[in-house]
Amino acid sequence: MKPKKSEKANIGKKSFLFFQLGLVFMLALSYVMIEWKTYDKTEYQEEIVEMNLLDDEEVPITEMIQAPPPPPPPPPAPEIIEIIEDDSEEEEVEIEETEVDLEDEIVEVDEVADIGSDDVIEEVPFSSISDVPVFPGCEKEKTNEARKQCMQQKIQDYVSKKFDTSIGRDLGLSGINRVYISFVIDQNGNIVNVRGRSQHPRLTKEGERVVSKLPDMKPGKQRGRAVRVSYNLPIVFQIQD
Repeated sequence: MKPKKSEKANIGKKSFLFFQLGLVFMLALSYVMIEWKTYDKTEYQEEIVEMNLLDDEEVPITEMIQAPPPPPPPPPAPEIIEIIEDDSEEEEVEIEETEVDLEDEIVEVDEVADIGSDDVIEEVPFSSISDVPVFPGCEKEKTNEARKQCMQQKIQDYVSKKFDTSIGRDLGLSGINRVYISFVIDQNGNIVNVRGRSQHPRLTKEGERVVSKLPDMKPGKQRGRAVRVSYNLPIVFQIQD
């Protein structure tokens, strides 16, 4: 009877040992399965193909084109001088009609005293003169109107050439500027009584300087007699910004 009891005891010990070994094996297997990382072969191959495609793609070379330099600014336009024609109108003088009473006593005057009328030189506006002064170079013109236009053109050309417009730029002026000059061509054809006005004394002085150097002319006449002729000369010039 003793040997049978010992065999049962040995079987119980072995089963417990096997249980422990099996438990250790299962734990080890579970750990390995948790830590084991697998990769999808298909996805890995596709990723390699995409990388190869990117590596083989040619990158276009961009050429840097330099923009052409901007054109140089245009040179400043020269100042423009405009001479306005003398449009001064003759002052109208109204003459009133008077009635003479025939019954009034008529006084006879034996002698009229000489009041020196020969010494008075009449002054006539340029727009009303019957025979305009003759500017040098206008002698060939036949009519009074033609001589008038010739004289105005000659004065315009002279002033445009001689007037120093840089004074306006030095003064910091811009746009359109005006200098008003008045003068008289006396009974001898000389330029006298030159007067000017403008927004700055330097412009006024320059206008007077230029006009005072106009050449002598053949004097103007009214009713066949040499007279003084008044002339207005607005000088207009523009300074470009």
